[in-house]
Amino acid sequence: MSAAPISRFPVARLEDLPEDIRARILAVQEKTGFVPNVFLALAHRPAEWRAFVAYHDALMEVEPDARRTLTKAEREMIVVATSGANDCLYCVVAHGAILRIRSKNPRLADQLAVNPRRAELAPRQRAMIEFALKVALESRAVEEADFARLRAEGFTDDDIWDIAAIAAFFAMSNRLANVAAMQPNDEFYLMGRVPRAR
Repeated sequence: MSAAPISRFPVARLEDLPEDIRARILAVQEKTGFVPNVFLALAHRPAEWRAFVAYHDALMEVEPDARRTLTKAEREMIVVATSGANDCLYCVVAHGAILRIRSKNPRLADQLAVNPRRAELAPRQRAMIEFALKVALESRAVEEADFARLRAEGFTDDDIWDIAAIAAFFAMSNRLANVAAMQPNDEFYLMGRVPRAR
C-alpha cells in the first residue's frame, strides 16, 4: 500500500465536507468500495469541486444518441491517451482502470497511455485519439482538415466538440493533479486487469 500523501495541498476530511459533497462521495464509495483520492484532494475548495464534478459528468456520463455518438469507453480512451501525453499519473491510473472495465479490454489503457499509435484501435477511434492529442498538446494547430477527417469517420459536430472538450478538460485536470502530486488509490491498479472471481 502506498504511504505517500495523496496531495501537496490540504486533504478534506469526509466528515467536514458540505452535505451535498459528502453525499456524492459516499455514493461513489458505496458503488466502488473506496473513495477515489481526487474527491478528497479537490474538496478543500468546495465551489471548485462542485464545478469540476459537474463538468466532468456533463462530458463523461453521456449515453450515446444520434447527435453524440461517443461511447463511455471511447470517452475514457480520450482521457487515458491525453493524460499519458501529459504525464499525469493519477489520471492514467484511475481512468485506465475505468477504461479497462468499460472496454472489457485489459490491454487498451496501457497501450493508449504509453504509445497510442500502437494501440488496438479501429480507424474511427484512431482518428478520434489523434485529434484529441492534437487538442491536448497543440490546439493552436487545429485546422479544417482535422474536422474533415473526423466527419469522414462519421463523427458529428457534437462529437467533435465532445472530443475537444474532454481533451481540454483533462488537460486542466492533468495539470492540477501534477501540481498537487495527487496519488492514485491502490485499488485502481488492479481493476479490470483480470476477470472477477465468481
